[in-house]
Amino acid sequence: MKESLSNRIQSLPASATLAMAAKARELKNQGVNVIGLSLGEPDFNTPDFIKQAAIQAVNHNYNSYTPVDGYVALKEAICRKFKRDNQLDYSPSQIVVSTGAKQSIANAIQVLVDPGDDVLLVAPYWVSYSAIVLLAEGNPIEIYSDIKTDFKITPEQLEKSITPKTKMVVINSPNNPSGSVYTEAEYRALAAVLEKYPDIYILSDEIYEHINYGVPHFSFAQIPSMYNRTLTVNGVAKAFAMTGWRIGYLGAPEWIAKACTKMQGQITSGANCIAQRATIAALDGPVANIQYMVDEFATRRERILELLSNIEGFVLNQPKGAFYVFPDISHYFGKTIKGKTIGNASDFALYLLEEAHVATVTGDAFGCPNNIRISYAASMENIEEAVARIQQALT
Repeated sequence: MKESLSNRIQSLPASATLAMAAKARELKNQGVNVIGLSLGEPDFNTPDFIKQAAIQAVNHNYNSYTPVDGYVALKEAICRKFKRDNQLDYSPSQIVVSTGAKQSIANAIQVLVDPGDDVLLVAPYWVSYSAIVLLAEGNPIEIYSDIKTDFKITPEQLEKSITPKTKMVVINSPNNPSGSVYTEAEYRALAAVLEKYPDIYILSDEIYEHINYGVPHFSFAQIPSMYNRTLTVNGVAKAFAMTGWRIGYLGAPEWIAKACTKMQGQITSGANCIAQRATIAALDGPVANIQYMVDEFATRRERILELLSNIEGFVLNQPKGAFYVFPDISHYFGKTIKGKTIGNASDFALYLLEEAHVATVTGDAFGCPNNIRISYAASMENIEEAVARIQQALT
């Protein structure tokens, strides 16, 4: 039988972060001691109070299919969280619980974007945004920024990027991969532009909300003129060390939430019952319960910035959130190191994997071809050893 995959899947790029992780695993299986700094996965265990809620759910026989859009009790907890942390008033009918924030984002784009619509991606952007837009047959359009502007765009850039085909803008703060955080004033300036274009929707990815280092988090939907046009996405993977629990959620105008529920009902149905019950405990608990992880990330951030600043050719900014550094390494483009020519960031990341046995991710995947992403969601010991290896490989 002839192998005949759809054009859709053949044109879909593989996730660069997962691809690098797979290459690292392949080397590990060969006995190579690889340090993985490619995945955005906290190295902490899920807090005990959340695990206890899951155990209680098992003992109380939560084992049936869940409502497509999530348990009412969880949606009510999400509404309380939005009110407490973001000063946003959502009702349970505006909430959709999904199998991770990635599904929340995919639902949102699928229900709003038609073939040929433009979706503006503020670069650097998470690798999957572009692929999800392509699956919806939309056009991912990058608005470029770089380290000189702390990886933030200006209102003027946004204005110039808008056309009659623009349907959505995707924003992400704290940002993956740069760690940059937009201030309230910066978001209000972008909103002033969008107020002129009432048919454009905003998808605000706030998954790293609680992992920030001094800049108050501000939700785009807090701007009154933007509330009815903004889809706020969040989840428990990053801040609560619950990556494998796969719970994300979306707050949006009710008609959009209903559409997302309809879409999800034909793809996965409801999210895991035990994970939903555990998420209620996570969200209802005080944010102080997870401060110890944020404090440790802050310590690691200072250390990795200190170490990387000693490597020639690494240009750094100071990330204000998340757990990534995103150095400009274009200094090495065109150079030959130990017999290997570095043409671009992908070559550089592959060289670090093969020569230093350190897994990072090329900035090409994030819309910034001069950079690589390095995750410091790893132990201090691994961070220090990894940077030492990188430095040795480049000298």
